[in-house]
Amino acid sequence: MNRFKIFWSIFVLGICLSPNISYAQKRSEYWHQRVSHFEKLGVKSSDIVFIGNSITDGCELSELFDNPNIKNRGINSDDICGITERIGSVLEGRPSKIFLLIGINDISHDLSLSEMTEMYESLVAKIKDRSPETQLYILSVMPVNNDFNRYKRLIGKEKVISQLNNNLKQISERYKIDYIDLWDALIIPGTNKLNSKYTNDGLHLIGEGYEIWRDCIKPFI
Repeated sequence: MNRFKIFWSIFVLGICLSPNISYAQKRSEYWHQRVSHFEKLGVKSSDIVFIGNSITDGCELSELFDNPNIKNRGINSDDICGITERIGSVLEGRPSKIFLLIGINDISHDLSLSEMTEMYESLVAKIKDRSPETQLYILSVMPVNNDFNRYKRLIGKEKVISQLNNNLKQISERYKIDYIDLWDALIIPGTNKLNSKYTNDGLHLIGEGYEIWRDCIKPFI
């Protein structure tokens, strides 16, 4: 391992184990089950990998995109540190593309904007260092609709989501990777709310929502 890799490993580990982000050490049984499963399945260089939280986990990706090369590596309730911890098994396979959608759970955990941005950039740097031939795509954190009053820890966080997305755009520009903005296609026009046509809980997508989501991403597949 060269000095650059050692630096990033220590840097990411230091962030994820900081006192303010101690939740990262409390992974669920489901998280460990899925990680173990993904490690055994592996990834090939011809694969297109979607990695993220419940939005990804809940989608039948290969059917939605009609593409058997698409692999789902989403885990319900995952966060930036969780993906940083487990992405090694993906990068070992040197996939052709990675689509990254993560951040909403970090917002619900009340992390600061700077903490989330630093962790996200560290994750991007790790991907680019470990698998430079892989095309990486950053998906914007999706809007929420708190009219459902379902996810209490996201109430009043709409501005934070927008601020994090602005920082993700800047990261994508620095690393010369594509940023896919899902916002305009999913909101109620003239608002910052996830369209109630596309969700039944204010956060997760239903069938029609996933079709809109797919149409935003499809040109990059």
